Amino acid sequence: MIFSYFRKYISLLSLAIFYVAIAYFLERTDFLFLIISFGLLFFFTFKLIQSKEFSFKNLAIISIVLRLIFLFSLPNLSQDFYRFIWDGRLIVEGLNPYIHLPNDLISDPDFKLSQANYLVQKMGNLSASHYSNYPPINQLFFTIAGFFGKNSIIGSVIILRVIIILADLGTLYFGAKLLTNLGLNKNRIFWYILNPLVIIELTGNLHFEGVMLFFFVWSMYLLHQKKWKFAAVILALSISTKLLPLLLLPLFFQKLAWKKSIAFYGIILGINLLFFAPFFSQTLIENYSKTIGLWFTNFEFNASFYYILREIGFYFTGYNIIQTTGKIIPILMVLYILYRTFFTKNKTTLDLLQSILVVLTIYFLTSTTVHPWYIINLVLLGIFTKYKFPIIWSLTAILSYSAYATAIFKENYWLIFLEYSVVLIYILWEISPLLRRKINAIFAVRN
Repeated sequence: MIFSYFRKYISLLSLAIFYVAIAYFLERTDFLFLIISFGLLFFFTFKLIQSKEFSFKNLAIISIVLRLIFLFSLPNLSQDFYRFIWDGRLIVEGLNPYIHLPNDLISDPDFKLSQANYLVQKMGNLSASHYSNYPPINQLFFTIAGFFGKNSIIGSVIILRVIIILADLGTLYFGAKLLTNLGLNKNRIFWYILNPLVIIELTGNLHFEGVMLFFFVWSMYLLHQKKWKFAAVILALSISTKLLPLLLLPLFFQKLAWKKSIAFYGIILGINLLFFAPFFSQTLIENYSKTIGLWFTNFEFNASFYYILREIGFYFTGYNIIQTTGKIIPILMVLYILYRTFFTKNKTTLDLLQSILVVLTIYFLTSTTVHPWYIINLVLLGIFTKYKFPIIWSLTAILSYSAYATAIFKENYWLIFLEYSVVLIYILWEISPLLRRKINAIFAVRN
């Protein structure tokens, strides 16, 4: 009886132990410790979700407890949060983060900001030398942290973390309701809510993709309920948290048709212009567009097909062709989205969600920069479809952290190759019945 009781909770206890280790003892350079811990977290999460011992309510409580483990820790896999705190404190002081560079401000002897030198040092020169690219709703959350945690790094972190946890609870609520309305098992939501990448990158490292996705899934739920005007308002909040949903807007056309689509897009545009209004200036337009453009033409990290194109470019030209590919690939992506908009079926909510998953998958596979937390978008979308590859990708994406295994940033291309090979093979296996039959036949012969 004691053994049976222990076996029931062994996955939960193991998860708690490894999350504590990652939250309070992990160094980003300790890559081996990270991947071992992360792999075990995936194993025990799988066992927990597959177990029949825990109800929906039990799993919801567990997801909250696991997030609260991180409450008093500083993010240890990303320094982006220092820029969040900087932007928030800047706004509290009445300064516009879209038109002031941290490096410029810090060199001004008359500039005063709590812990300014420390924040600039910690955010790194890459961030400090560029204007803020975080949309207004994101800036609102930074401002809340800047106001209530004005002189405390950990105080600001706790505030940001609570916001992200509350957003995850909102995703749990509306995600479960949407699944139920679509005739799917609402427990599917835990493949997102309990996913180790989601917990570590959102609650742990304070990335706001989770807040964006909360607004997105809420909007999709409202759209499915035919409350399209309210859905447009909430989707505008999602876009104004992270710009990614802006890419997906054409896909809503079939579901809404001409008349509703015009109003839908008009509401979204109007609300986002309203959000940007307090920061508006000619300088803002110039700086923001340049900053966004850098993601396509300057930054490289954990890419897949782009790295192949880059090597081909080096072979024929002798230099990095990112300035060229960074302009061509977005155009091709827009053309593909238009194809998905007008030539594939997107009238039902399930069709729409599947199209969004396909578009974002191709977008990330062709991007020059794919941070691990970007894959979280696919994990949420995947639970509404038959595809499991986002979960596989959320496991292999951690391999990209090998770039930080030493003091000098250096990507391990063999591990990147492994990451994408596993993902692409699994995608092919899921979309190709013929390949599945061949693989199953091979295993059948061996057995």
